[in-house]
Amino acid sequence: QVQLVESGGGLVQPGGSLRLSCAASGGAFNRYAIGWFRRAPGEEREFVATLSWTDRTSCKDSVKGRFTISRDSAKNTVYLQMNSLKSEDTAIYYCAAELWGLGATSSGQYAYWGQGTQVTVST
Repeated sequence: QVQLVESGGGLVQPGGSLRLSCAASGGAFNRYAIGWFRRAPGEEREFVATLSWTDRTSCKDSVKGRFTISRDSAKNTVYLQMNSLKSEDTAIYYCAAELWGLGATSSGQYAYWGQGTQVTVST
């Protein structure tokens, strides 16, 4: 069973950048798809980006060109590089894992979740 820990959140001004990390332990990391989801205040949790177990990537239309998901297998970590941040990106960001996952955009496909990290984009 894999355990996930997110880090890298914080307060940033509009137009700024953050890199979120999702560190995994307890499982064969390269067998898992990793998804990033977020929940803004008063909103439902939504898909942001995903990386299949074969490292195929996909992301939400509103973050294309700004967010990049990547994997460092040596560090058992998946990153979400977020550039040109906007106020509407403010949310708690969660990473999730699915064994042999193909990169689903539905949160229900993911069995393992981290605790989340807060991202606030504000002046």
